[in-house]
Amino acid sequence: MRSENVMFFTEKEEEFANLLIEIGTKRNVAKVLVFLASTQEATSRAIERGTDLRQPEVSIAMRYLLDKSWIISRESKAESKGRPVKIYELAKPITEIMDSIEKEKKKEATNQFALVQKLREYIR
Repeated sequence: MRSENVMFFTEKEEEFANLLIEIGTKRNVAKVLVFLASTQEATSRAIERGTDLRQPEVSIAMRYLLDKSWIISRESKAESKGRPVKIYELAKPITEIMDSIEKEKKKEATNQFALVQKLREYIR
């Protein structure tokens, strides 16, 4: 039997993920993002274990993060026979990703405010 280190969230990382969720980030995306921010690279299996998410949840999060160009993936030969293992890492520093999230949230808030202003015009 082989041994494997499993990383788990610290209290601070858990709080970071919860804050991302509170501002509207999907739970699985927030957890995967925080996990990858705290490690150089990780396999999808390590991400599943470390975030306590199921494989389909991790896959959905990965697709979203890849579409945003926030992560990159590469394949590595499996230790034994079988499919190659995908390895993921952040494509840019977490601070740049947070800048993107901030910009997106500011845009959403501006749009919401504009809609409220438009609603006010209807009651005048």
